[in-house]
Amino acid sequence: MSKRDYYEILGVSKGASLEDVKKAYRKKAVQFHPDKNPGNKEAEDKFKEATEAYSVLSDAENRARYDRFGHAAFQQGGGAGGFQGGDFSGFEDIFGDIFSNFFGGGMGGMGGDPRRGRGRAGNDLRYDLDLTFEEAAFGCEKEISIGRRSSCDTCGGSGAAKGSSRERCPQCEGAGQIRVQQGFFTLARTCHACGGAGEVVKTPCGDCSGVGLRVKESTIKVKVPAGVDHGQRLKMRGEGEGGVGGGPSGDLYVQVHIEEHPVFQRQDQEVICEVPITYSAATLGTEIEVPSLDGKLKLKIPAGTPSGKVFRIKNKGIPVLGSNPQRRGDQHVRVYVHVPKKVSEEERELLEKLASLQGTVVDDGTDKGFFDKVKDMFS
Repeated sequence: MSKRDYYEILGVSKGASLEDVKKAYRKKAVQFHPDKNPGNKEAEDKFKEATEAYSVLSDAENRARYDRFGHAAFQQGGGAGGFQGGDFSGFEDIFGDIFSNFFGGGMGGMGGDPRRGRGRAGNDLRYDLDLTFEEAAFGCEKEISIGRRSSCDTCGGSGAAKGSSRERCPQCEGAGQIRVQQGFFTLARTCHACGGAGEVVKTPCGDCSGVGLRVKESTIKVKVPAGVDHGQRLKMRGEGEGGVGGGPSGDLYVQVHIEEHPVFQRQDQEVICEVPITYSAATLGTEIEVPSLDGKLKLKIPAGTPSGKVFRIKNKGIPVLGSNPQRRGDQHVRVYVHVPKKVSEEERELLEKLASLQGTVVDDGTDKGFFDKVKDMFS
């Protein structure tokens, strides 16, 4: 049985914004949630279907791949999110995003946020990474330096001063969460007294003021996949700020910015460039050298080539992101006849002789002449 279209599942248009996608998923998730429909297999299947659709459409890269290739984009190499530890974001953050925003806390009936456990997760960070056209096309490894809060060396991340220790939180009795019943859902809210750690610090560490974190400069290696495009985001799991009270580290999001190239332009996986040729080359035909991402290439120009003609060179474009084996787009070379502003005396003499032979109006006998067409307009 073929899969339904993801946009159809959520009931949104192909041009829907991320916020519209989130709203549509919230509505479906509440409608078909297993806690609200116990024992209803059809509702459970629809809930899973909506969740799968959201996992793709909420991620810019996965959505672009789906728009381009449909469900086939994820048939090899598995699943909608594939980028772990330097790849694109996966599936597991969806519930934490949707349900925490919608219900104002954890998920109780769904078992809570599995990433958080006890304690508070570290903050996510963003880094803007500039890449050259070639680096983005073929992929690369970059070292970046960021300042982030990591575990305090003095207290080992506990936040407690030497000779003291963390104590059980009296508010939540060490659970880190306070559970409340709201309709069909049992919601688990983070304890405000301990921040979800289940423990409190009575005597704080003097170096980190009881937080357990200190700002440190860190060097991180970022593996940029071949074919990444401008504006896409790489997710590096656990490379954000350290967690508090035993919570997991946040994630680092690397936003890609690609520098403009002096020769090439990019449209998805296609590379475009323009090359000037002389009038004589366009008329008589020739072979020219053109630039490509792989170096210089030979391109045959047939006799009678018009200005603006576009030639395609297969498999010389941008690698298709995540393809295995790796596929590439094509390069498109647009040639145009260059008209010089200045000519030598010898060139002028030859051009004047040519002009006397051709005249000033083009009529090569293959079509109606220009003046014949004008005459037809007014007849």
